[in-house]
Amino acid sequence: MRFGTDGLRGRYPGEMSEDLARRAGAAAASVFSGSAILVGRDTRESGPALLRAFVEGATSAGSRCTDIGVAPTPAVAWLARLHSCAGVVITASHNPWKDNGVKLFAPGGTKLTDEQQGAVQSLLDQRQHSSGEIGTAVDGSSMLQTWAAHVVETAGRGSLDGLTVVVDCGHGALSTVAPGVVAELGATVVAVNAEPDGRNINDGCGAAHPSRLGGLVRMHRADLGISFDGDGDRVIAADHEGKIVDGDRVIALAAADLLRQGALEPPTVVVTVMTNAGFHDAMAALGVGVETVPVGDRNVLAAMERLGAVLGGEQSGHVVFGRHATTGDGLLTGALLAGIVRRSGTTLHDLASSAMRALPQVLVNARVAAPHVADEMAEEIAAAVARLGGTGRVLVRASGTEPVVRVMVEAATEVLADGVARDLVVAVERRYSADR
Repeated sequence: MRFGTDGLRGRYPGEMSEDLARRAGAAAASVFSGSAILVGRDTRESGPALLRAFVEGATSAGSRCTDIGVAPTPAVAWLARLHSCAGVVITASHNPWKDNGVKLFAPGGTKLTDEQQGAVQSLLDQRQHSSGEIGTAVDGSSMLQTWAAHVVETAGRGSLDGLTVVVDCGHGALSTVAPGVVAELGATVVAVNAEPDGRNINDGCGAAHPSRLGGLVRMHRADLGISFDGDGDRVIAADHEGKIVDGDRVIALAAADLLRQGALEPPTVVVTVMTNAGFHDAMAALGVGVETVPVGDRNVLAAMERLGAVLGGEQSGHVVFGRHATTGDGLLTGALLAGIVRRSGTTLHDLASSAMRALPQVLVNARVAAPHVADEMAEEIAAAVARLGGTGRVLVRASGTEPVVRVMVEAATEVLADGVARDLVVAVERRYSADR
């Protein structure tokens, strides 16, 4: 098992197992020697067993572990910063329930550097177990409320007074905490998909399936909706008309809001190659610089630290407010977005429409594993770009979290974008299916 764009991730049982989690715990304890480790998990059926195994490995290598229980990734990261310790979340984020993984944070709640990740990977590859005495984690379940209070304090109690908000928890790690936080901020809350059973996480709901959120907002005549992925580090919103508001527009609105407050300093945001061309145009109009990095919030965070930037994120809904979090925080972002709507006195629909003019973009997945697809299909990609006639772009990349190739096409029209994307997917599947 190799690190992907966001930790270790695979099918359970199989690629992800108790043995791997145990070795990951021992490796993390060795690399972060002397640091305590906060451990949390999402709501997957396999979570308790994998968390126990990680703790066994970590404690056998001399680490002290505190078990937060079911907790979103941003809570573990923020609490790790608060307590100056390392953190781990047993999660496969937006993947189906049969998958699971290990997401690590260095002491201080930051994403691993390349050197730290390489050191953990090296120990995993050695397949060695510590021979020390195996301990257990102490109970830290009450710590989750400390993070919830931080979100309320940051967004501002009463900041959502008068709003009705649909909160789609995706049956994930935010199910028990998000509705209460949004209500404490003053909103009338319609909580949906907040009854996890171990297998329904991300199942046709949450940020992994945002199209359903719009219908829920319309049905409940809400002002807006926010939806989270399984581990709560992403958010996708919907306006009162049911139109989806993705990460690009959320970041654009946040940048403009921070700029008005004089709080976007330096005036630069960090985004990935997936970000729509319309976002770049919108930032140029505001006089805000844009730093573009490869896909993955780890890359976003590294660039933010290098530049001293206070805002960054991904189209998929990972948004990082650097002054308040060390990683993407779906609940904090959703609360701050709703606060912008309330202060504006208008609708999210109007705000999002005016924030940027997006070029039609289509994203399609091909169910094949092809790590070097961009190089091996350079000829087909060049032909696809030529079909766009000078307007738009093509991005073909292997996913770092699933055995798929992601094909993204921007074009002058949605029909053209869709046609080019579908043809590329057929070409990818034909080539790599034959190679199996």
